[in-house]
Amino acid sequence: MHTDCKNYSLARGCLGIALQIQGNTSRDSEWLNCYVHSGFFSVFIDNFPVSSYNKPMEKKTNKNRATWYKLDLSANVYPTLQRKNFSSVYRITMIMKEEVDPPLLQKAVDLALPRFPAFKVALKKGLFWRYLEPNDRPGPFVQPDIVNPCMPMSFKANNRYLIRIYYYHKKISLEMFHSLSDGNGALYLLRTITAVYLRLQGHEIPSCDGVLDIHEEPDPEELEDAYLRYASSKVKPARTNGSAYRVIGTKEPFYTLNIITGIMPVDKILKVARSYKASITEYLNAVLLYSLLEKQKADHVFREKPVKLALPVNLRKFFPSITLRNFITMVYPSIDPRMGEYTFEEILVQVHHYMRYYINNKFLNADITTNASTQQSPFIRIVPLFLKDYVVRQFYIRVQDRQSTAGLTNLGIVQVPKEMKPYVERFDVLMGQPFSARTNCAVVSYENTLTISFASSIVEADVERIFFRKLVSDGIPVKIESNRETKD
Repeated sequence: MHTDCKNYSLARGCLGIALQIQGNTSRDSEWLNCYVHSGFFSVFIDNFPVSSYNKPMEKKTNKNRATWYKLDLSANVYPTLQRKNFSSVYRITMIMKEEVDPPLLQKAVDLALPRFPAFKVALKKGLFWRYLEPNDRPGPFVQPDIVNPCMPMSFKANNRYLIRIYYYHKKISLEMFHSLSDGNGALYLLRTITAVYLRLQGHEIPSCDGVLDIHEEPDPEELEDAYLRYASSKVKPARTNGSAYRVIGTKEPFYTLNIITGIMPVDKILKVARSYKASITEYLNAVLLYSLLEKQKADHVFREKPVKLALPVNLRKFFPSITLRNFITMVYPSIDPRMGEYTFEEILVQVHHYMRYYINNKFLNADITTNASTQQSPFIRIVPLFLKDYVVRQFYIRVQDRQSTAGLTNLGIVQVPKEMKPYVERFDVLMGQPFSARTNCAVVSYENTLTISFASSIVEADVERIFFRKLVSDGIPVKIESNRETKD
């Protein structure tokens, strides 16, 4: 039988099996459990041996041979969930000390982007999977900034590029679709573009400390799916999460993203965190949990629920890798108010011990092994993409999205070459439109400046107000910036 006929028959057979399973509640639950691990999706899209994952795949075209890339383990879910009022897009901004020159910035983008082949791509769809294909179209073009950042990306707009570059006075902002990379990869791209921009202005900026050499060939490890290199645990833990408290508020109109950013000295917040015998990340997690508990109390809900945060962990800190693609997993620090009234100190102690218990290489290895193992199922590989999309989307809406109250991501300390420091004021980071009406928080620090940015799709700013008031009450001076009017 001709290969195409075999594939067609196989697809028809799988579709019939999948539809039968979909009508069986108990078996459907088992099927879901085999590919969705709580808190971190692994969508079954591969149709190739696992050994092929750690290198770029190639396919023939009529004109030449072009490299194409499989989506990494955590990238698969984002195109599935993309919709007009949900954005799998995040933003990193570099605030310069001088006004940005747009034509020069465009030239820097054109020179720097070819050094990042996994970002100079378009997202394509096949029968069983999505993949990234090299994109030689003009662009992406720098453009003036917009009021509501991180708008959903149409995969056919912007000449099919999955990144956007904006400028506004002294700001250079990079927005990236999460299927390309996590914040680490985006930071490398933004720093490299900015370094090239400064060189075009006549400044000597070396390629180090987060700036890549644009004349150098990419290291193959920059393009690898690092999850599959390190997925080696003999244990596959099940991590179940019940429903969490959902913030009550007035939903904003179509894609209105409210941004509130707090700017503060690193030394001040570090001093406060150490006074509690905690790290800055632990302290900020505790403050956000405290704020959400206070909000739930003020809402006078009939039944209190646990307050949970979705916290990404950069796996590069535990498993050496220079990949520029996604390499994160999620943990969920939480507080259950049904157990009684918690003081802030008690919240912080619980967060501290939770982080020590879960964030270590042994547990994280088991976590990524659980996710990676789903890619090896022969049955899962042959399920048509539209069925995978439907099941994953429904599971996310009905289960996954309800398992956290808010998100908090901390990019940590950003390094740049010392020759670049005189031209850079600070960094900001933003998470995109939440899937449901709530707020998300992103943190980044540079030199002695730490910024905390809330991105919210609800009108009320109660959580943000409680959060920043708590910081001020602890003796941390905070300067507030926003794209909306604030009363205090």
